Amino acid sequence: MRIVSTLKELAQLLSECTKNKSLGLIPTMGALHTGHIALVKKAIDENDLSICSIFVNPTQFNNPSDLEKYPNPLEKDLFLLEQVGCDFVFTPTKEEVYPEGFVSKDFVFGTLDKGMEGANRPGHFKGVAMVVSRLFELIKPQKAYFGEKDFQQLAIIQSMVKQAPFPVEIVPCSIVREASGLAMSSRNMRLNKLQLTAAPRVYQRLFKASKMCSSHSIFEIKTWLKNEFKNDVDLDLEYFEISNPTTLQATTNWSESGRHIACIAVFAGEIRLIDNIMLEIN
Repeated sequence: MRIVSTLKELAQLLSECTKNKSLGLIPTMGALHTGHIALVKKAIDENDLSICSIFVNPTQFNNPSDLEKYPNPLEKDLFLLEQVGCDFVFTPTKEEVYPEGFVSKDFVFGTLDKGMEGANRPGHFKGVAMVVSRLFELIKPQKAYFGEKDFQQLAIIQSMVKQAPFPVEIVPCSIVREASGLAMSSRNMRLNKLQLTAAPRVYQRLFKASKMCSSHSIFEIKTWLKNEFKNDVDLDLEYFEISNPTTLQATTNWSESGRHIACIAVFAGEIRLIDNIMLEIN
């Protein structure tokens, strides 16, 4: 496994190794877990070569404290990537990704960035688009792999690729969960024992909500779930939304489309957890 940290090293690596070979990119912010490794394995299976980027992108954090506390176990991450067979790792500094004078492209996302994460984390998706478009420009992969846990982010990136346009296929990858049902996330590393016990209730309630669709209205399901969290002393609900999975506009009744996406954000102490589940209405 080759590790490069500068643009010069990256350019040399790509010119030496990727000619006439397909390259799959897994963009990450490090603190890798089994979910990330599933993306890496898929990239390895579907391409001649794989490259994982590890860069904690400051432009997508609207909370400076969250950025400061974001875990950064680089040596462990590199060990995991080597064990799974990743070919290359790109570990740039902020100065390499955003050199002096760098100007980001502007993208327009319509309804995709208006609700949920967009409403609660101002500027977040602008920062995501900035870093992902920059990585696409530098690495020029044929495929890039993103987890469906960040469903809204995935929709933003798919829109960005069409607008640019970038000649890259975005490959969505299913949510990987702990045995408890908790969606795997780098932020889970910060949960204490009490929070780890409470956090699985996020998915348990999402799953129950998905089973209520055939017999309850959207309003009834939202009311039920909000009451569940209102009575939960360990978890605080930030939002719960049921939306059209294409436009991400909130839906108010089941007749609006056959498929819906239920998305949720919850705080366990100061640690923010997100999850989602697809709702199939027959």
